[in-house]
Amino acid sequence: MDHTSDDDSDISESEMDEYEEKYYEQLKSGKHQVKVSDNFFTCPYCPKKKKKDYQHKDLLQHASGIAKSTSEKRSAKEKAKHLALVKYLEKDLVVGVGPSKPVEEGDFPVDRDSEDKFVWPWTGVVVNIPTRLGEDGRYAGESGSRLRDELTRRGFNPQRVHPLWNFRGHSGTAVVEFNKGWPGLHNAMSFERAYEADHHGKKEWFAKSDEKTGLYAWVARADDYKLTNIVGEHLRKIRDLKTIPELIEEEARKQDRLVSNLTSIIELKNKHVKEMELKCTESAQSLRNIAQEKEELLQSYNEEIKKIQSSARDHLQKIFNDHEKLKFNLESQRKELELRGTELEKRDADNETERKKLAEEIEKNAMKNVSLELAALEQLKADENVLKLAEDQKRQKEELHNRIIQLEKQLDAKQTLELEIEQLRGTLNVMRHMGDDGDEEVLKKVEGILQELREKEGELEDVEALNQALVIKERKSNDELQEARKELINGLKDNPSRVIGVKRMGELDSTPFVEVMKKRYSEEEAEDRAMELCSLWVEYLKDPDWHPFKIRKVEEGHKEFIDDEDEKLKGLKKELGHEVCDAVTKALIEINEYNPSGRYITSELWNYIEGRKATLKEGVDVLLKRWRKKKQQMELE
Repeated sequence: MDHTSDDDSDISESEMDEYEEKYYEQLKSGKHQVKVSDNFFTCPYCPKKKKKDYQHKDLLQHASGIAKSTSEKRSAKEKAKHLALVKYLEKDLVVGVGPSKPVEEGDFPVDRDSEDKFVWPWTGVVVNIPTRLGEDGRYAGESGSRLRDELTRRGFNPQRVHPLWNFRGHSGTAVVEFNKGWPGLHNAMSFERAYEADHHGKKEWFAKSDEKTGLYAWVARADDYKLTNIVGEHLRKIRDLKTIPELIEEEARKQDRLVSNLTSIIELKNKHVKEMELKCTESAQSLRNIAQEKEELLQSYNEEIKKIQSSARDHLQKIFNDHEKLKFNLESQRKELELRGTELEKRDADNETERKKLAEEIEKNAMKNVSLELAALEQLKADENVLKLAEDQKRQKEELHNRIIQLEKQLDAKQTLELEIEQLRGTLNVMRHMGDDGDEEVLKKVEGILQELREKEGELEDVEALNQALVIKERKSNDELQEARKELINGLKDNPSRVIGVKRMGELDSTPFVEVMKKRYSEEEAEDRAMELCSLWVEYLKDPDWHPFKIRKVEEGHKEFIDDEDEKLKGLKKELGHEVCDAVTKALIEINEYNPSGRYITSELWNYIEGRKATLKEGVDVLLKRWRKKKQQMELE
């Protein structure tokens, strides 16, 4: 590689454009070799780099990376050279870059039915390579890479050239390795014919002549494979002998096997598709049947509720009408008795007969009063029956409504209490009318019922007020606790303690990834690889369509567990080990528990000693301890 004298001194950043143009002109003039063959290129400014052959896009990426590097190890002159190389690749070498025309499957460079045995993979033999005796007494010769580059420029496209060495050093012989496929055989035969055309083939090498100059080469066959010299020994170590028909038959077997395997896979896939279609059809039909049954049950339930409510309304209306009718009759009889009592009092002093009649009338009135009391007792029993009917109605409603929501129990209880109040009011009205006769016992009962009515109404108001107050207080307390917990989390985020701190639930731990990558790569590369893998699995965790859980029945009901048969988790465990898999499953469980719908990381107050969610009291205790400690320090200062 040519190097000018200005390589010894560096340049400033301001001179980079000028030097870039200078190096670009050198590349255009052909001073530096960039294109090695139709498919491969080399970097003329990195002669010490192990990798010397690049494809066009790889060399362009290499040059761009160095040109744009911010590392202090890269000098300005080195960046200018690679900038010129980028410009040269994009402007002058972009046309014509691409693979050489492939050899078609049917284009055989030799007879397909030939029984000649070739060394396979296809191998060429090069002899008469110039050697020179070194100071150490061993022979040295041309390197394999230089000979490979020369053969590549001639269009033979070898994969590798391997010089053969023995105890004396370079033997002057090399083995040329070609591609295993038919294009490789085509290149090998072209290689052999080229040297035969120059009269430097196998026949000329073994011909008895006085002097042989230049390189001689041919394609290795059975006779070369069986040689007892260094060439035969090398070929027997790493190569086999095969005929063209054998290779064609072997390739046909592989294709048949591939076709058979693919056919089996397609049949299996088709079978799975049919099974899935059948399951989908069955599931759809089942869902339709369930929806129809649900609709019918809902309709039946609504009709039943309407019937019960209608029946209850009719029954209550009938009871109310009977009650009003009975009340009217009692009122009429009372007025009639009052009139008779007045008449009896006027005629009290007429005569003894009249007094006897009056006594009999009083006795009759007393009997009628007893009858009225009995009627009143019957009315109380009827009221009790009304209450029983109301209770039956309540129980029926509870049994039906429990299917939908249990909170209606409070509404039914309230309705029952209101119904009792109404019944007490009706009883109170009856007792008031009966109390006009002056009976002290009836008046006491009226006062007792009135007192009970007031207590029931007060109890109803107290229950409603207490219930409302408790609901409002509980909601307010819960909101205050949640706000306090959020403020506590924000306060401990930047300055957590060893016991109580803030944990990001669902965050993936990258430590197992780094440990695994350190076993496979260097420390610097391991860090980058681990971060790439960790970022990939973070995206998997955010995916709502990935739900590797299965539901199992436990004593408390049903619970979700990690599905150990999930393909992603099985592949992860197989590739990176159980530590990495455990870290991913731990993050999965936390996300599923704390934020299953959003699938993003949430902050939570955490007790690191006991490994659980910390209480608000524990967080407050930590803050109080810090405040007291700070206060003591300030007092000491």
